[in-house]
Amino acid sequence: MDTTTVGTTQGIIITLVLMIVMGGLIGALARALMPGPNPMSIGMTILLGIGGSFVGGLIARLLHITGIGGFVLAVLGALLLLWVVPKLRRAG
Repeated sequence: MDTTTVGTTQGIIITLVLMIVMGGLIGALARALMPGPNPMSIGMTILLGIGGSFVGGLIARLLHITGIGGFVLAVLGALLLLWVVPKLRRAG
C-alpha cells in the first residue's frame, strides 16, 4: 500500500498550507530587503512571496539549481516582483 499523500485531499491541504506559510516568509523577507516604503497587506505579501517562488522556481529549474539556491532565487523573484509591480501600476 502506498503511504504518500500526493493527490489526496490531505496532500492538497498540506501543499496549500505550505504555499501560504512559505509565501509569507519569502514575501516578508523580500519586503525587508527592499529599501523604501512597501505599503501592502499581509495577503499581498503572501501573494508576492508565492509569485516570487514561482518566478524563482522557473529560473532555478532552467539553471538546474536545487536546495538553498532555490530559496534564494525565490526571494530574488519576489524582490523582482516588488520592484516591477509598482512601476506597472504607475504606467497603467
